[in-house]
Amino acid sequence: MLVIPRNTRFDETAIIHDGDVIIGANCTVDYGIFGRKVIIGDKTEINGDVVAEELRMGAWCKVKGNAISKGDAFIGEFSSINGRLTVYGDLEIGRNVKIERGFEAKGLITIQDPLPVIVFIFLFLLELLRLGKLEEAEKLFDEELINPINIPDNSKVSLELIQTDYDAIFEESKVLGNVRARDVRTFSTELFGSITGRNIVIDSSTVHGAVKGRKVYIINQSYVFGHIHANEVFMEKGCVVEGSIIGKRGVWIKDKVEIYDRVGEVEIQKDVSESISRDRG
Repeated sequence: MLVIPRNTRFDETAIIHDGDVIIGANCTVDYGIFGRKVIIGDKTEINGDVVAEELRMGAWCKVKGNAISKGDAFIGEFSSINGRLTVYGDLEIGRNVKIERGFEAKGLITIQDPLPVIVFIFLFLLELLRLGKLEEAEKLFDEELINPINIPDNSKVSLELIQTDYDAIFEESKVLGNVRARDVRTFSTELFGSITGRNIVIDSSTVHGAVKGRKVYIINQSYVFGHIHANEVFMEKGCVVEGSIIGKRGVWIKDKVEIYDRVGEVEIQKDVSESISRDRG
């Protein structure tokens, strides 16, 4: 699942989040990334700067900007950074890494192929359990998977398009781009772009664009500044659509709309952990 959690902000050049950012393999992100802990899967391209508290890049990654880690950094083999790499902690770097404008590391520099992310977490967790530090182990697990941005494998994120083969959920965020996904749910989000998917729920949100899907639900004082085209449209009173509404099988406007399709009703952390396993396995 593609997850854009609360307190995420898109501007014209960067995605800014106060939590973790996990990007799968074979993705293209036409933004810089600003986050706490940033994990980038193999063969992913970031077209901007990456600024993180801790940075981990897989093999064959490309960063078309500067990379800055305020803590430790792990750079996989055959990766490239078009700008400068600055690391304020330890740097672990793989073979044949290209850094066009040089690098600076304040801590220890180790040249080898870094451990895959999931293996690193697993070994660290085992060591904490061996030492009897159960509470710290639980905190580690919660920290690794708590409310991160999650961009799954083979996704594209740009100013014009947010495209994935998976479901997408946006929560309490400001997002730029036309969304193309399987099922889509927005909650307390302002989206500057259209939405195309199967089942779509617009909840307490504002969408500046058209909405097209099989079933479209508009609830909790939402606004849509565009047309709606679907097989079925379910809309609560108090919502506003500034455009035409086409429902081939019907349009229902009610005081309260019940959502029977489980759009976005999944355990996000489960999807995130599975994504890490796929990215690094």
